Amino acid sequence: MGMGSKVDGERDFQRVCHWLRERCGIDYRDNKRELLEHRMLRVCARARLGSMAELAERLEHGADNALQLAVLHGASTNHTYFYREPQVLEFFAQVIVPTLPRDARLWSAAASSGDEAYSVAMLACEALGADAATLAILGTDISAVMIEAAERGVYPAARVEALPPALRERYLQPCGDGQLRVREALRAMCTFRRLNLKATPLPFKRNFHVVFCRNVLYYFDRAQQRATVEAIYDVTEPGGWLLTSVTEPLRDLGTRWLPVQGGVYRKAG
Repeated sequence: MGMGSKVDGERDFQRVCHWLRERCGIDYRDNKRELLEHRMLRVCARARLGSMAELAERLEHGADNALQLAVLHGASTNHTYFYREPQVLEFFAQVIVPTLPRDARLWSAAASSGDEAYSVAMLACEALGADAATLAILGTDISAVMIEAAERGVYPAARVEALPPALRERYLQPCGDGQLRVREALRAMCTFRRLNLKATPLPFKRNFHVVFCRNVLYYFDRAQQRATVEAIYDVTEPGGWLLTSVTEPLRDLGTRWLPVQGGVYRKAG
């Protein structure tokens, strides 16, 4: 594949990086740059694009939805980790958890390999102590492979780097080969199931008190984004909460959710 001069190639790669940051907040650190470049070259090859410049132009033009999804999937695959976007999680721990009923139901709606659901369980345990065991935490994902990984609860050390050390020590245990396993008591709080968020109305018989739907809405077009968060509204208790990524604002979607602060919304009632 002819990728042009090194300077041109770098500039065009940075255009792709800029598009990713603007579109979904994904921002690879320097030590992951090679990985992202490799994944974007693979997208170019599959889409039969001749250069990174052509990829950047197509993204900036914004007309090729399939290509945009391929780039988003390529960039975000396994781009999940414990304690992601701590400002939203800390609002959950400090403001929401103390108000929850003992039998509250929590849903991690794009659970990937379980990092978010287990992070939420840790914060609930920190705030409530033994009472947290009465909470029900559901994690769902479209991928059966991800659900299996979540149920195993085994992660490489790099995935838990963002966790405060005290939480790492309390809720994870080494299990060989530099990996860590979520302790049994925490795994017992979380159930994982396969679910496609686009399959609305959502198939739940009981409503949730808190729903996390973070870092997935940018995969959808605006109509689907609105349909998804409205379907979540319908399965949330009055006065319940929706927590999104701070890079996925709902304000322009015309939903029934009431904004509280960046990434935090509430149902009336």
